Amino acid sequence: MHTDQDVRRSGTGDVPPGGPPAARVRWRWAWLAAGTLLWLLAVHGRFDVAVAAWLSPVFLLRFARTGPALNGLLMVWVASALAGVFWMVETAVPMTAITVLGVIALGTLTVVPYVVDRLVTPAVGTATALLLFPAALAACEFLMTVISPFGTAFGVPAATQHDSLALLQVVSVTGPYGVGFLIGWFATVANHIWDNRVWEHRENRRGARTVVGSFAAVLLLLLLAGGARLAFFAPDGDTVRAAGISPDTSVTRELRGVIGEDSTPQKVAGQDQAAVRAAFGKVNANLLARTREAAQAGAEIVMWSEQAAGVLAADERAFLSQVAAVARENGVYLQAAVSLFLPRAPYAANRTYMFDPTGRQVWVYNKAHPIPGLEAYPPGDGVVPVTRTPYGRLATVICFDADFPELMRVDADIMIVPARDWAEIGLVHSQKANLRSIENGYAMIRQGEFGVSGAFDPQGRVLAAHDYGGADRHVVFSDVPTRGTTTVYRVVGDAFAWLCLAGTVAAIGVSVHRRRSRLSPSP
Repeated sequence: MHTDQDVRRSGTGDVPPGGPPAARVRWRWAWLAAGTLLWLLAVHGRFDVAVAAWLSPVFLLRFARTGPALNGLLMVWVASALAGVFWMVETAVPMTAITVLGVIALGTLTVVPYVVDRLVTPAVGTATALLLFPAALAACEFLMTVISPFGTAFGVPAATQHDSLALLQVVSVTGPYGVGFLIGWFATVANHIWDNRVWEHRENRRGARTVVGSFAAVLLLLLLAGGARLAFFAPDGDTVRAAGISPDTSVTRELRGVIGEDSTPQKVAGQDQAAVRAAFGKVNANLLARTREAAQAGAEIVMWSEQAAGVLAADERAFLSQVAAVARENGVYLQAAVSLFLPRAPYAANRTYMFDPTGRQVWVYNKAHPIPGLEAYPPGDGVVPVTRTPYGRLATVICFDADFPELMRVDADIMIVPARDWAEIGLVHSQKANLRSIENGYAMIRQGEFGVSGAFDPQGRVLAAHDYGGADRHVVFSDVPTRGTTTVYRVVGDAFAWLCLAGTVAAIGVSVHRRRSRLSPSP
């Protein structure tokens, strides 16, 4: 009879002791190849396959548990680095020194659960061994969002399951880390069966049934609870007509012809300001015209995509007067998203201004998380504005801000997210943002120039969608619920992730203590 610990210590993997060494080596590298390939399809990019996120850790754990520990863990790290670079390629994330090094560094953090599993679980009991890897996986995902300048944009697999709304309801309790925990638990259950070769050893089957049955029961319960939440607690109150607006493609193209395709704020500051002002004026006039049309079509909340309007600092006051007048004349809540160009460093600010139906300015919000290596302007204060309206509590962040769950944990009914993406990442980024709706129980209106725009209800249902490519006009209407729900995650925050982190640290401590006790000489 084999046990988990016996198989792992022997380094034999799937081949019984005494089997041909060459066969053992071939199988190990086959597991590594399978796990790496599946990881490439589970980084939440354009080519994702949802089931790959569940299978990749199964094979990588099998590889890491067999053979030399240092060799195995080093190769898992290589796999993580490949997955990170592949994610950048398939989503066309600009490969600057900061972004490449950042993704590789984050890949190092994703290897930690495999290190913990290989070095700690042989010294603990079966139950702890089954839960330690998933706890470490969830804990490292959480730490990644805390220390990483990329938030949940990379390395958090919850968004790979975007088509399974019943499963994703778990994030309303655990945050996105609950999905990672389940994926990790599936991997340890599969490897427990594998380690003990239950198909050959009848005496191991009773324990295996308990292990598999426990996981299956929890997963089934979560799916039933998620399905019930979707079926019986769907938003059914009042709705409000909202409109998201991006500038027409034709006027944006004309603007690029004046300031250049790759123009930076600093370059704009050095150009003929009269020509720049005229080019910005055409775009801004287009936005105001589309806003009036949206109001006439019944929209009561209108928002523009990120940096939709270009405004020179000297023209800011006059421009905002125009925006206030349009809000007042049309009786709408109007959020203008502006790229404000400054005459000196930092040369730009990324802002939104909200006006109420009386033309009163409600808030000014500066983007809290500029993209590292791509956006040089200073971050805002990170305080998400919330205002009470007849349509519920409105709040806003800007694009990349929505990749930071802590920032997004706001007591609101409707979250307004102006965004600016690109074709390869547009749909992916929209799906990531949708998780914040489920986590916090608010509807979301997200208008993404060059990407995918739309709206979601508080349980993650897609209420509207529009792909920027192939169209000239980009006005997206949606009827969104005016009343959100209070979720467990909004109240307790990252308690689940902290518990996973505490459990991982405690298990490591117990393992170290036991090792020292075995090595200490007897009195």
